[in-house]
Amino acid sequence: MWVLGFLVGTTTHTADLIVSGLNAYSDFPSGVRLFWVSLTILDPATAGLIIFRRRSGIVLGIAVIIADIAVNWTVFVMVGGLSLFGVISQSLFAVLILLTARPLWRWSGQSFRRERADLSR
Repeated sequence: MWVLGFLVGTTTHTADLIVSGLNAYSDFPSGVRLFWVSLTILDPATAGLIIFRRRSGIVLGIAVIIADIAVNWTVFVMVGGLSLFGVISQSLFAVLILLTARPLWRWSGQSFRRERADLSR
């Protein structure tokens, strides 16, 4: 679910940039625009790290989703221009992330321990 969610974000922001180029998000403050463009790199990086069972992907994923919902709710309330469905579904994804982070952390650590054991043989 983590990988799928972050790849949906990747697709969304990439499509926005392909369609609108440097004018993507031009109706929003520059800091918000910069953050949303940075998600074009942060979202797939998170997905890739999770795929390769790296715990850094879990940390990055939590940081990205918390920052993203904070930015998006602030924009939704203060500026407008975002759909309620979008901010709520993203918030639900954040809940999923937070509820599954610990099991994913354990799962990722098992892979790391196996790789270290294989290298020491």
